[in-house]
Amino acid sequence: MNARLRSLSLGVALVLSGSWVGAQAPSGPQLPGPATQSLKGVVLKRKAPINREILRVRLPRPQEARLKNGLEVLLLEDRRIPTFSMQMVILSGGLADPPDHRGLAQFTAALLREGTKRRTSQQIAERLEALGASFTAVSGLSSLTSVVSISGLVESLDEVLDLFADIIRNPTFPPEEVERYKTRTLAQLQLQRTIPQLLAQERFNRALYGEHPAGWTIPPVDSIRRLTSDALARFHAAHYRPNNAFLAVVGDVTLRELLPKLERFFGDWEPAEVPPMTIPSVTPPSARKVYLVHRPESVQTVLQLGVLGITRTDPDYFAVLVANRIFGDGPAARLFLNLREEKGYTYGAYSTFTSSKFPGVWGAGAAVRTEVTEGAMREFLYELQRLREEPVSAEELENAKRALIGSFALSLERPEELLQNIITQKIYNLPADYWDTYPQKVSAVTAEDVQRVARKYFDLERMQIVAVGDARRIRDVLARYGPLEVLDAEGRPLSALN
Repeated sequence: MNARLRSLSLGVALVLSGSWVGAQAPSGPQLPGPATQSLKGVVLKRKAPINREILRVRLPRPQEARLKNGLEVLLLEDRRIPTFSMQMVILSGGLADPPDHRGLAQFTAALLREGTKRRTSQQIAERLEALGASFTAVSGLSSLTSVVSISGLVESLDEVLDLFADIIRNPTFPPEEVERYKTRTLAQLQLQRTIPQLLAQERFNRALYGEHPAGWTIPPVDSIRRLTSDALARFHAAHYRPNNAFLAVVGDVTLRELLPKLERFFGDWEPAEVPPMTIPSVTPPSARKVYLVHRPESVQTVLQLGVLGITRTDPDYFAVLVANRIFGDGPAARLFLNLREEKGYTYGAYSTFTSSKFPGVWGAGAAVRTEVTEGAMREFLYELQRLREEPVSAEELENAKRALIGSFALSLERPEELLQNIITQKIYNLPADYWDTYPQKVSAVTAEDVQRVARKYFDLERMQIVAVGDARRIRDVLARYGPLEVLDAEGRPLSALN
Protein backbone atom coordinates (compact mmCIF):
# COMPACT_ATOMS: atom_id res chain seq x y z
CA MET A 1 0.00 0.00 0.00
CA ASN A 2 2.77 2.44 0.91
CA ALA A 3 4.58 1.86 -2.37
CA ARG A 4 1.37 2.50 -4.28
CA LEU A 5 0.77 5.74 -2.36
CA ARG A 6 4.34 6.84 -3.07
CA SER A 7 3.90 6.32 -6.78
CA LEU A 8 0.59 8.14 -6.75
CA SER A 9 2.10 11.05 -4.84
CA LEU A 10 5.02 11.31 -7.24
CA GLY A 11 2.76 11.21 -10.26
CA VAL A 12 0.49 13.94 -8.99
CA ALA A 13 3.41 16.07 -7.80
CA LEU A 14 4.43 16.43 -11.44
CA VAL A 15 1.24 18.28 -12.36
CA LEU A 16 1.82 21.28 -10.09
CA SER A 17 2.21 23.95 -12.74
CA GLY A 18 0.03 26.54 -14.42
CA SER A 19 -0.47 30.16 -15.42
CA TRP A 20 -2.98 32.91 -14.79
CA VAL A 21 -4.43 35.58 -17.04
CA GLY A 22 -5.95 38.96 -16.34
CA ALA A 23 -9.55 40.03 -16.77
CA GLN A 24 -11.62 43.18 -16.97
CA ALA A 25 -13.32 44.57 -13.90
CA PRO A 26 -17.10 44.19 -13.80
CA SER A 27 -19.09 47.21 -14.87
CA GLY A 28 -21.10 49.22 -12.35
CA PRO A 29 -19.34 48.12 -9.15
CA GLN A 30 -21.34 48.42 -5.94
CA LEU A 31 -18.24 49.46 -4.03
CA PRO A 32 -15.46 51.87 -4.99
CA GLY A 33 -13.01 50.28 -7.41
CA PRO A 34 -11.35 50.75 -10.79
CA ALA A 35 -13.58 50.74 -13.84
CA THR A 36 -11.24 48.58 -15.83
CA GLN A 37 -8.05 46.79 -15.08
CA SER A 38 -5.86 43.99 -16.39
CA LEU A 39 -3.65 41.73 -14.36
CA LYS A 40 -0.24 40.69 -15.67
CA GLY A 41 -0.04 36.94 -15.72
CA VAL A 42 2.79 34.74 -14.61
CA VAL A 43 4.42 32.80 -17.42
CA LEU A 44 5.76 29.48 -16.24
CA LYS A 45 8.34 27.97 -18.52
CA ARG A 46 9.68 24.40 -18.57
CA LYS A 47 6.34 23.03 -17.39
CA ALA A 48 6.32 19.44 -16.24
CA PRO A 49 4.19 17.06 -18.30
CA ILE A 50 0.58 17.14 -17.11
CA ASN A 51 -1.18 13.90 -16.28
CA ARG A 52 -4.89 14.43 -16.98
CA GLU A 53 -5.85 11.30 -15.07
CA ILE A 54 -7.74 12.03 -11.86
CA LEU A 55 -5.94 10.67 -8.81
CA ARG A 56 -7.65 7.50 -7.66
CA VAL A 57 -6.72 5.97 -4.35
CA ARG A 58 -8.19 3.87 -1.57
CA LEU A 59 -6.65 5.01 1.66
CA PRO A 60 -5.92 2.54 4.45
CA ARG A 61 -8.78 2.14 6.90
CA PRO A 62 -7.97 2.29 10.60
CA GLN A 63 -8.36 -0.77 12.74
CA GLU A 64 -10.93 -0.14 15.44
CA ALA A 65 -11.37 -1.50 18.94
CA ARG A 66 -12.87 -0.49 22.24
CA LEU A 67 -11.56 -0.87 25.77
CA LYS A 68 -13.74 -2.30 28.51
CA ASN A 69 -14.45 1.18 29.85
CA GLY A 70 -15.73 2.32 26.44
CA LEU A 71 -12.65 4.19 25.18
CA GLU A 72 -12.60 3.86 21.40
CA VAL A 73 -9.25 3.12 19.77
CA LEU A 74 -8.31 3.77 16.12
CA LEU A 75 -5.01 2.37 14.86
CA LEU A 76 -3.29 3.02 11.53
CA GLU A 77 -0.29 0.74 11.17
CA ASP A 78 2.83 2.18 9.57
CA ARG A 79 5.79 -0.22 9.57
CA ARG A 80 8.34 1.99 7.82
CA ILE A 81 10.10 3.35 10.90
CA PRO A 82 9.97 2.19 14.56
CA THR A 83 8.02 5.12 15.91
CA PHE A 84 4.47 5.92 16.95
CA SER A 85 2.25 8.95 17.45
CA MET A 86 -1.03 9.06 19.33
CA GLN A 87 -3.72 11.62 20.03
CA MET A 88 -6.26 11.43 22.83
CA VAL A 89 -9.15 13.44 21.42
CA ILE A 90 -11.41 14.76 24.20
CA LEU A 91 -14.78 15.66 22.72
CA SER A 92 -15.02 18.87 24.74
CA GLY A 93 -13.18 22.00 23.67
CA GLY A 94 -13.73 25.70 24.06
CA LEU A 95 -17.38 25.28 23.11
CA ALA A 96 -17.77 23.52 26.48
CA ASP A 97 -16.43 26.52 28.42
CA PRO A 98 -18.82 28.01 30.98
CA PRO A 99 -20.13 31.31 29.54
CA ASP A 100 -18.59 33.19 32.45
CA HIS A 101 -15.17 31.53 32.11
CA ARG A 102 -14.00 31.67 28.49
CA GLY A 103 -10.78 29.79 27.92
CA LEU A 104 -11.18 27.13 30.63
CA ALA A 105 -10.72 24.24 28.17
CA GLN A 106 -7.60 25.95 26.80
CA PHE A 107 -6.20 26.54 30.30
CA THR A 108 -6.91 22.94 31.30
CA ALA A 109 -5.05 21.52 28.31
CA ALA A 110 -2.12 23.88 28.83
CA LEU A 111 -1.70 22.91 32.49
CA LEU A 112 -2.10 19.14 32.21
CA ARG A 113 1.66 18.54 32.28
CA GLU A 114 2.38 20.84 35.22
CA GLY A 115 2.09 18.08 37.80
CA THR A 116 0.22 14.83 38.53
CA LYS A 117 -0.40 12.64 41.57
CA ARG A 118 2.85 10.82 40.83
CA ARG A 119 5.10 13.43 39.20
CA THR A 120 6.03 17.08 39.49
CA SER A 121 6.22 19.37 36.48
CA GLN A 122 10.01 19.02 36.45
CA GLN A 123 9.85 15.24 36.66
CA ILE A 124 7.45 15.14 33.70
CA ALA A 125 9.75 17.34 31.63
CA GLU A 126 12.80 15.24 32.53
CA ARG A 127 11.00 11.99 31.77
CA LEU A 128 9.83 13.23 28.37
CA GLU A 129 13.39 14.23 27.53
CA ALA A 130 14.84 10.91 28.72
CA LEU A 131 12.35 8.99 26.56
CA GLY A 132 12.91 11.20 23.53
CA ALA A 133 9.14 11.78 23.48
CA SER A 134 7.28 14.83 22.19
CA PHE A 135 4.16 16.00 24.06
CA THR A 136 1.52 18.66 23.34
CA ALA A 137 -1.94 19.45 24.69
CA VAL A 138 -4.14 22.04 23.02
CA SER A 139 -7.65 23.37 22.91
CA GLY A 140 -9.15 26.55 21.49
CA LEU A 141 -11.67 29.14 22.55
CA SER A 142 -14.20 27.85 20.01
CA SER A 143 -12.85 24.35 19.35
CA LEU A 144 -14.89 21.17 19.33
CA THR A 145 -12.17 19.16 21.05
CA SER A 146 -9.18 19.18 23.35
CA VAL A 147 -6.30 17.13 21.94
CA VAL A 148 -3.48 15.58 23.95
CA SER A 149 -0.67 14.17 21.77
CA ILE A 150 2.52 12.23 22.33
CA SER A 151 5.02 10.52 20.07
CA GLY A 152 8.17 8.49 20.52
CA LEU A 153 10.05 5.31 19.75
CA VAL A 154 8.20 2.00 19.77
CA GLU A 155 10.86 0.50 22.04
CA SER A 156 9.71 2.98 24.72
CA LEU A 157 5.98 2.49 24.16
CA ASP A 158 5.24 1.13 27.65
CA GLU A 159 7.12 3.93 29.41
CA VAL A 160 5.56 6.59 27.21
CA LEU A 161 2.05 5.19 27.75
CA ASP A 162 2.60 5.21 31.50
CA LEU A 163 3.53 8.90 31.37
CA PHE A 164 0.79 9.75 28.85
CA ALA A 165 -1.93 8.12 30.95
CA ASP A 166 -0.69 9.79 34.12
CA ILE A 167 -0.82 13.26 32.54
CA ILE A 168 -4.28 12.73 31.05
CA ARG A 169 -5.88 11.03 34.03
CA ASN A 170 -4.17 12.43 37.11
CA PRO A 171 -3.31 16.12 36.75
CA THR A 172 -3.32 18.01 40.04
CA PHE A 173 -3.04 21.56 38.71
CA PRO A 174 -0.72 22.66 41.55
CA PRO A 175 -1.71 26.17 42.72
CA GLU A 176 1.85 27.47 42.38
CA GLU A 177 1.97 26.29 38.75
CA VAL A 178 -1.42 27.87 38.06
CA GLU A 179 -0.16 31.20 39.42
CA ARG A 180 2.96 30.99 37.25
CA TYR A 181 0.80 30.25 34.23
CA LYS A 182 -1.45 33.22 34.94
CA THR A 183 1.53 35.55 35.32
CA ARG A 184 3.10 34.33 32.07
CA THR A 185 -0.15 34.50 30.15
CA LEU A 186 -1.04 38.01 31.30
CA ALA A 187 2.46 39.20 30.35
CA GLN A 188 2.11 37.56 26.93
CA LEU A 189 -1.23 39.29 26.41
CA GLN A 190 0.39 42.66 26.92
CA LEU A 191 2.91 41.81 24.22
CA GLN A 192 0.24 40.41 21.91
CA ARG A 193 -1.74 43.63 22.08
CA THR A 194 1.15 45.37 20.36
CA ILE A 195 0.92 43.07 17.32
CA PRO A 196 -1.31 44.67 14.64
CA GLN A 197 -2.18 41.35 13.01
CA LEU A 198 -3.61 40.05 16.27
CA LEU A 199 -5.58 43.24 16.83
CA ALA A 200 -7.03 42.90 13.33
CA GLN A 201 -7.96 39.25 13.87
CA GLU A 202 -9.51 40.02 17.24
CA ARG A 203 -11.74 42.78 15.88
CA PHE A 204 -12.56 40.78 12.74
CA ASN A 205 -13.73 37.75 14.73
CA ARG A 206 -15.81 39.92 17.02
CA ALA A 207 -17.38 41.72 14.05
CA LEU A 208 -18.46 38.42 12.49
CA TYR A 209 -19.38 36.37 15.56
CA GLY A 210 -20.25 38.82 18.32
CA GLU A 211 -20.47 37.00 21.68
CA HIS A 212 -20.31 33.55 20.10
CA PRO A 213 -17.20 31.65 21.37
CA ALA A 214 -15.65 32.08 17.92
CA GLY A 215 -15.77 35.83 18.50
CA TRP A 216 -12.89 35.47 20.97
CA THR A 217 -9.32 35.41 19.68
CA ILE A 218 -7.54 35.51 23.03
CA PRO A 219 -8.97 34.71 26.48
CA PRO A 220 -10.52 37.58 28.41
CA VAL A 221 -8.19 39.02 31.01
CA ASP A 222 -10.73 38.51 33.80
CA SER A 223 -10.97 34.79 32.92
CA ILE A 224 -7.23 34.43 33.36
CA ARG A 225 -7.20 36.34 36.63
CA ARG A 226 -10.05 34.25 38.07
CA LEU A 227 -8.39 30.96 37.15
CA THR A 228 -7.93 28.56 40.07
CA SER A 229 -6.71 25.04 40.57
CA ASP A 230 -10.23 24.04 41.64
CA ALA A 231 -11.80 25.39 38.43
CA LEU A 232 -9.33 23.40 36.32
CA ALA A 233 -9.91 20.24 38.36
CA ARG A 234 -13.69 20.55 37.96
CA PHE A 235 -13.47 20.99 34.19
CA HIS A 236 -11.06 18.07 33.93
CA ALA A 237 -13.21 15.78 36.07
CA ALA A 238 -16.33 16.65 34.09
CA HIS A 239 -14.93 16.28 30.55
CA TYR A 240 -11.79 14.10 30.55
CA ARG A 241 -13.61 10.77 30.53
CA PRO A 242 -13.18 7.65 28.35
CA ASN A 243 -16.78 7.84 27.14
CA ASN A 244 -16.08 11.42 25.96
CA ALA A 245 -12.89 10.62 24.07
CA PHE A 246 -11.21 8.44 21.47
CA LEU A 247 -7.57 7.50 21.00
CA ALA A 248 -6.07 7.67 17.51
CA VAL A 249 -2.70 5.98 16.96
CA VAL A 250 -0.35 5.67 14.02
CA GLY A 251 2.92 3.78 14.02
CA ASP A 252 4.91 0.57 14.01
CA VAL A 253 2.62 -1.40 16.28
CA THR A 254 -0.20 -3.91 15.84
CA LEU A 255 -3.60 -3.78 17.48
CA ARG A 256 -2.84 -7.10 19.15
CA GLU A 257 0.26 -5.60 20.75
CA LEU A 258 -1.35 -2.29 21.61
CA LEU A 259 -4.65 -3.24 23.25
CA PRO A 260 -3.22 -5.04 26.33
CA LYS A 261 -0.99 -2.05 26.99
CA LEU A 262 -3.92 0.36 26.68
CA GLU A 263 -6.01 -1.77 29.04
CA ARG A 264 -3.16 -1.66 31.53
CA PHE A 265 -2.82 2.12 31.53
CA PHE A 266 -6.34 3.29 30.64
CA GLY A 267 -8.58 0.32 31.45
CA ASP A 268 -9.59 1.53 34.92
CA TRP A 269 -10.21 5.11 33.75
CA GLU A 270 -13.79 5.56 34.93
CA PRO A 271 -16.55 6.77 32.61
CA ALA A 272 -19.07 9.32 33.87
CA GLU A 273 -21.95 11.43 32.66
CA VAL A 274 -20.50 14.35 30.70
CA PRO A 275 -22.18 17.77 30.44
CA PRO A 276 -23.51 18.23 26.90
CA MET A 277 -21.61 20.64 24.67
CA THR A 278 -24.01 23.03 22.98
CA ILE A 279 -22.96 24.80 19.81
CA PRO A 280 -24.47 28.30 19.83
CA SER A 281 -26.14 29.56 16.69
CA VAL A 282 -24.41 32.22 14.63
CA THR A 283 -26.23 35.33 13.40
CA PRO A 284 -24.52 36.93 10.38
CA PRO A 285 -23.99 40.70 10.41
CA SER A 286 -26.93 42.43 8.76
CA ALA A 287 -24.93 45.15 7.02
CA ARG A 288 -21.44 46.11 5.95
CA LYS A 289 -19.34 47.91 8.55
CA VAL A 290 -15.77 49.18 8.84
CA TYR A 291 -13.75 48.96 12.06
CA LEU A 292 -10.59 51.03 12.34
CA VAL A 293 -8.24 50.22 15.22
CA HIS A 294 -6.06 53.27 15.84
CA ARG A 295 -2.34 52.53 16.06
CA PRO A 296 -0.59 55.91 16.24
CA GLU A 297 2.40 56.48 13.96
CA SER A 298 1.98 53.09 12.30
CA VAL A 299 3.79 52.91 8.95
CA GLN A 300 1.48 50.19 7.65
CA THR A 301 -2.17 49.27 7.60
CA VAL A 302 -3.23 45.72 8.37
CA LEU A 303 -6.41 44.99 6.42
CA GLN A 304 -8.79 42.12 6.98
CA LEU A 305 -12.16 41.70 5.34
CA GLY A 306 -14.63 38.89 4.86
CA VAL A 307 -17.89 37.17 5.62
CA LEU A 308 -19.28 34.20 7.49
CA GLY A 309 -18.96 31.05 5.42
CA ILE A 310 -20.14 27.47 5.68
CA THR A 311 -19.97 24.42 7.93
CA ARG A 312 -17.56 21.55 7.31
CA THR A 313 -20.29 19.27 5.96
CA ASP A 314 -21.94 21.83 3.66
CA PRO A 315 -22.47 20.50 0.10
CA ASP A 316 -20.68 23.62 -1.20
CA TYR A 317 -17.47 22.79 0.68
CA PHE A 318 -15.45 21.72 -2.36
CA ALA A 319 -16.69 24.57 -4.53
CA VAL A 320 -15.64 27.11 -1.86
CA LEU A 321 -12.32 25.28 -1.45
CA VAL A 322 -11.53 25.72 -5.14
CA ALA A 323 -12.86 29.28 -5.25
CA ASN A 324 -10.66 30.24 -2.31
CA ARG A 325 -7.64 28.66 -3.97
CA ILE A 326 -8.17 30.82 -7.05
CA PHE A 327 -8.90 33.94 -5.04
CA GLY A 328 -6.12 34.05 -2.49
CA ASP A 329 -4.83 30.72 -1.20
CA GLY A 330 -1.14 30.98 -2.00
CA PRO A 331 1.41 32.93 -4.05
CA ALA A 332 -0.12 31.83 -7.36
CA ALA A 333 -3.58 33.16 -6.49
CA ARG A 334 -5.18 36.38 -7.70
CA LEU A 335 -4.66 38.47 -4.57
CA PHE A 336 -0.93 37.77 -4.39
CA LEU A 337 -0.37 38.32 -8.09
CA ASN A 338 -2.28 41.59 -7.98
CA LEU A 339 -1.32 43.28 -4.71
CA ARG A 340 2.26 42.05 -4.52
CA GLU A 341 3.51 41.07 -7.97
CA GLU A 342 1.81 43.80 -10.00
CA LYS A 343 1.18 46.64 -7.54
CA GLY A 344 3.96 46.08 -5.01
CA TYR A 345 1.67 47.09 -2.14
CA THR A 346 2.64 44.26 0.23
CA TYR A 347 4.88 41.28 0.83
CA GLY A 348 1.85 39.00 0.61
CA ALA A 349 -1.95 39.06 0.28
CA TYR A 350 -3.96 35.94 0.99
CA SER A 351 -7.44 34.63 1.64
CA THR A 352 -8.52 32.07 4.22
CA PHE A 353 -11.36 29.59 4.42
CA THR A 354 -12.34 27.87 7.66
CA SER A 355 -15.24 25.63 8.63
CA SER A 356 -16.51 23.76 11.67
CA LYS A 357 -19.84 22.51 12.99
CA PHE A 358 -20.84 26.16 12.94
CA PRO A 359 -20.23 28.53 9.98
CA GLY A 360 -16.60 29.39 9.47
CA VAL A 361 -15.00 32.40 7.80
CA TRP A 362 -14.16 33.26 4.22
CA GLY A 363 -11.89 36.26 4.40
CA ALA A 364 -8.80 37.96 3.03
CA GLY A 365 -6.09 40.23 4.31
CA ALA A 366 -2.69 41.88 3.92
CA ALA A 367 -0.36 44.32 5.61
CA VAL A 368 0.28 47.26 3.27
CA ARG A 369 2.15 50.54 3.45
CA THR A 370 -0.01 53.27 4.96
CA GLU A 371 0.14 55.43 1.85
CA VAL A 372 -1.31 52.67 -0.36
CA THR A 373 -4.23 51.78 1.93
CA GLU A 374 -6.73 53.20 -0.55
CA GLY A 375 -5.17 51.39 -3.50
CA ALA A 376 -5.09 48.10 -1.61
CA MET A 377 -8.76 48.40 -0.65
CA ARG A 378 -9.66 49.02 -4.29
CA GLU A 379 -7.77 45.94 -5.42
CA PHE A 380 -9.27 43.70 -2.75
CA LEU A 381 -12.76 44.78 -3.77
CA TYR A 382 -11.93 44.56 -7.45
CA GLU A 383 -10.83 40.94 -7.04
CA LEU A 384 -13.93 40.13 -4.98
CA GLN A 385 -16.19 41.64 -7.61
CA ARG A 386 -14.33 39.82 -10.38
CA LEU A 387 -14.75 36.47 -8.64
CA ARG A 388 -18.47 37.14 -8.26
CA GLU A 389 -19.19 38.59 -11.69
CA GLU A 390 -16.88 36.77 -14.12
CA PRO A 391 -16.49 33.03 -14.67
CA VAL A 392 -12.93 31.90 -14.04
CA SER A 393 -11.00 30.74 -17.09
CA ALA A 394 -10.68 27.03 -17.85
CA GLU A 395 -6.91 27.20 -17.36
CA GLU A 396 -7.11 29.01 -14.02
CA LEU A 397 -9.72 26.56 -12.77
CA GLU A 398 -7.65 23.57 -13.86
CA ASN A 399 -4.51 24.96 -12.23
CA ALA A 400 -6.29 25.46 -8.90
CA LYS A 401 -7.78 21.98 -8.90
CA ARG A 402 -4.47 20.35 -9.82
CA ALA A 403 -2.74 22.25 -7.00
CA LEU A 404 -5.30 21.08 -4.43
CA ILE A 405 -5.19 17.48 -5.61
CA GLY A 406 -1.41 17.54 -5.79
CA SER A 407 -1.13 18.83 -2.24
CA PHE A 408 -3.51 16.12 -1.09
CA ALA A 409 -1.48 13.45 -2.88
CA LEU A 410 1.76 14.58 -1.27
CA SER A 411 0.10 14.46 2.16
CA LEU A 412 -0.52 10.73 1.72
CA GLU A 413 3.18 10.12 2.39
CA ARG A 414 2.86 11.49 5.94
CA PRO A 415 1.23 9.04 8.37
CA GLU A 416 0.30 11.87 10.74
CA GLU A 417 -1.67 13.52 7.93
CA LEU A 418 -3.51 10.27 7.24
CA LEU A 419 -4.30 9.99 10.94
CA GLN A 420 -5.55 13.57 11.03
CA ASN A 421 -7.85 12.79 8.10
CA ILE A 422 -9.26 9.88 10.08
CA ILE A 423 -9.84 12.12 13.11
CA THR A 424 -11.58 14.75 10.96
CA GLN A 425 -13.72 12.05 9.38
CA LYS A 426 -14.82 10.83 12.80
CA ILE A 427 -15.50 14.23 14.36
CA TYR A 428 -17.66 15.36 11.44
CA ASN A 429 -19.16 11.94 10.73
CA LEU A 430 -17.98 12.02 7.10
CA PRO A 431 -18.68 9.05 4.79
CA ALA A 432 -16.29 6.10 4.90
CA ASP A 433 -15.02 6.85 1.38
CA TYR A 434 -14.71 10.61 1.92
CA TRP A 435 -10.94 10.83 1.50
CA ASP A 436 -10.88 8.20 -1.25
CA THR A 437 -13.16 10.42 -3.33
CA TYR A 438 -11.55 13.74 -2.34
CA PRO A 439 -9.71 14.15 -5.69
CA GLN A 440 -12.85 13.40 -7.67
CA LYS A 441 -14.87 15.93 -5.67
CA VAL A 442 -12.28 18.64 -6.23
CA SER A 443 -12.04 17.76 -9.92
CA ALA A 444 -15.83 17.95 -10.34
CA VAL A 445 -15.99 21.66 -9.39
CA THR A 446 -16.90 23.83 -12.40
CA ALA A 447 -16.40 27.49 -13.24
CA GLU A 448 -20.12 27.93 -12.67
CA ASP A 449 -19.75 26.44 -9.18
CA VAL A 450 -16.97 28.90 -8.34
CA GLN A 451 -18.99 31.90 -9.46
CA ARG A 452 -22.12 30.60 -7.74
CA VAL A 453 -20.49 30.21 -4.31
CA ALA A 454 -18.68 33.53 -4.64
CA ARG A 455 -22.02 35.24 -5.26
CA LYS A 456 -23.80 33.23 -2.59
CA TYR A 457 -21.36 33.60 0.28
CA PHE A 458 -19.26 36.68 -0.42
CA ASP A 459 -22.11 39.13 0.06
CA LEU A 460 -20.42 42.50 -0.33
CA GLU A 461 -23.27 44.25 1.45
CA ARG A 462 -22.64 42.21 4.62
CA MET A 463 -18.87 42.13 4.42
CA GLN A 464 -16.99 43.22 7.54
CA ILE A 465 -13.84 45.30 7.06
CA VAL A 466 -11.16 45.78 9.70
CA ALA A 467 -8.08 47.98 9.48
CA VAL A 468 -5.32 48.50 12.03
CA GLY A 469 -3.22 51.58 11.41
CA ASP A 470 -2.84 55.31 11.99
CA ALA A 471 -6.45 56.48 11.96
CA ARG A 472 -5.47 60.09 11.36
CA ARG A 473 -4.06 59.12 7.95
CA ILE A 474 -6.50 56.45 6.77
CA ARG A 475 -9.83 57.28 8.42
CA ASP A 476 -11.23 59.25 5.48
CA VAL A 477 -10.19 56.53 3.02
CA LEU A 478 -11.91 53.75 4.96
CA ALA A 479 -15.06 55.80 5.60
CA ARG A 480 -15.88 55.46 1.88
CA TYR A 481 -16.47 51.74 2.28
CA GLY A 482 -19.18 51.73 4.93
CA PRO A 483 -20.20 53.04 8.36
CA LEU A 484 -16.97 53.56 10.28
CA GLU A 485 -16.18 52.93 13.94
CA VAL A 486 -12.77 53.97 15.32
CA LEU A 487 -11.44 51.99 18.29
CA ASP A 488 -8.32 51.86 20.43
CA ALA A 489 -6.17 48.74 20.85
CA GLU A 490 -8.41 47.54 23.69
CA GLY A 491 -11.55 47.78 21.56
CA ARG A 492 -12.87 50.95 23.18
CA PRO A 493 -14.53 53.56 20.93
CA LEU A 494 -12.49 56.67 20.17
CA SER A 495 -14.58 59.78 19.81
CA ALA A 496 -11.60 62.04 19.07
CA LEU A 497 -8.07 61.65 17.78
CA ASN A 498 -5.08 63.66 18.93
